[in-house]
Amino acid sequence: MTPYTIRFTKEAVKDVAKLTPRLKEKLKVVLQKQLAPNPRCGKRLVGDLAGFFSLRLSYKDRVVYSVDDRSRTVFVHRARTHYGD
Repeated sequence: MTPYTIRFTKEAVKDVAKLTPRLKEKLKVVLQKQLAPNPRCGKRLVGDLAGFFSLRLSYKDRVVYSVDDRSRTVFVHRARTHYGD
């Protein structure tokens, strides 16, 4: 089965620009090896973020994304901390 396409929101692009080179590389690997082939591998979020998924990038950084099965696209919404740093 073909992998899902990965798309970034403007907010996610800003988040990625602030990541360290090491975390950028890790994000690339996570997107290619985990999310593209199996987008539901992350944790399903609840509450205000219901319908989104989260995948750990580092101790404090997360990738928050949604999945569109019809277009086979993963939309990355955030790629940074959720602790307000």
